[in-house]
Amino acid sequence: MSAVVTVADRVAAAVDAGMARGRDDLARLVALRSVANAVIEPASECEASAALVASLLTDAGVGGVEQVEAPDGSIAVVGRSPGPEGSPCVLLYSHHDVVPAGDLDAWSTPPWELTERDGRWFGRGAADCKGNLVATLLALRAVREVLGPWPVEVAVVCEGSEEQSSGGMEALARARPELVRCDAFVLADTGNVELGAPTLTTSLRGTGSVLVTVRTMAHPAHSGMYGGAAPDALQALLTALASLRDAEGETTVDGLDHDGTWEGSGFDEARFAHDTGLVDGVAPLGGGRGAAGIADRLWARPAATVLAIDCPPVSQVTAAVQGEARAVVNLRVPAGTDPRAAQELLMAHLRRHTPYGVVEVRPVSLGHGFRARTDGPAYAAMTRAMERAFGHGVATAGQGGSIPLATTLAEVVPEAEVLLLGVEEPASRIHGPDESVHPDELRRTAVALALFLLELAGLDPEAPTTAPGEAARS
Repeated sequence: MSAVVTVADRVAAAVDAGMARGRDDLARLVALRSVANAVIEPASECEASAALVASLLTDAGVGGVEQVEAPDGSIAVVGRSPGPEGSPCVLLYSHHDVVPAGDLDAWSTPPWELTERDGRWFGRGAADCKGNLVATLLALRAVREVLGPWPVEVAVVCEGSEEQSSGGMEALARARPELVRCDAFVLADTGNVELGAPTLTTSLRGTGSVLVTVRTMAHPAHSGMYGGAAPDALQALLTALASLRDAEGETTVDGLDHDGTWEGSGFDEARFAHDTGLVDGVAPLGGGRGAAGIADRLWARPAATVLAIDCPPVSQVTAAVQGEARAVVNLRVPAGTDPRAAQELLMAHLRRHTPYGVVEVRPVSLGHGFRARTDGPAYAAMTRAMERAFGHGVATAGQGGSIPLATTLAEVVPEAEVLLLGVEEPASRIHGPDESVHPDELRRTAVALALFLLELAGLDPEAPTTAPGEAARS
């Protein structure tokens, strides 16, 4: 007697069969230098990327695909296919723009050429976020192959300027809310805590950067003649920056709570050390409490980071007291904290703790945090789908980065659930040289997305099937 073949089996087999095409799709996408900044890469690259995305989505069966110019000048690709009457609507999101390649000499292989090495696929955008788009395409094709028409209404949005934080898609969603109408958003732009460990991101940090400038003299002064009495702008700035953390590395901005605790999965100390490349003898900040302490620092408490300082480099050292120095400080805050209020506290703190000089602090950027609902039918359906696809229970994690669109979508369509997941994992090294995606992670994510469409429609993935379209309602 032959073994029973389930709908889930056929979906997984369809994804497996589509992986070769998925790799080709990813290679074509990675080859386009779609950095949404014409100063770095030609605008024609983003235009070609949007055209390719539109072609791929149309080929996958998405209806009404169009390229829409967002208010920031970027190109979003959108589409929508109706489902059976009364079925829920799922919006599948990704973005086709990428961060710059950076130092080409730091790459082991060309960043704009998808290259297989050690079982991984390397290239800029291979994981963030073109790999997520390919997982979506694989899922949509697989469900059509197994069931015929999709069992739910499917909408897609692939934006073109997410990495620039220019707010193009957020403004477009507010201006044309019909483009994002749905019952559940699936934002494929995060990832798993480790390879093969299915993870739903339930919390995103808010963020705000400030530029602080300290001026004490009209020009530098000779340190031999005036040092000791001349007010050193660089020293004054360093004193202010040092006040942002206590002796154990806890962020201590005056008036900003730093006692939060994370309720989800912890962050293993050994894995953190490996992922961040800690050198021997250095421990994670907050690691004294183990996995829970690291997770608290990452996702439940504020973190102030000095991103850059303008001061003379060592290679150009002179015997001079500096009359001006400046720095960019980034503040990350947990979901639920007002980032604007936190940013104002940071600016006040820097003014208060600069011991002398004329101090100017101004905001540079601002992004709101996000906390996902975890009690809705879409969340439950995705949890079941990911468990089947990965063969493991689903972890919940926070995300240190911010995705402002998540907050915007929750405001524009408040009744919809927002789910965050993706093909990324620590070894992907997104935004850095040698970015990569593991094809197994891409495949498992595609299977999970496909099964999610079935689960949300009320279909039983474990129902036996022998022909397309045969699926039983649970």
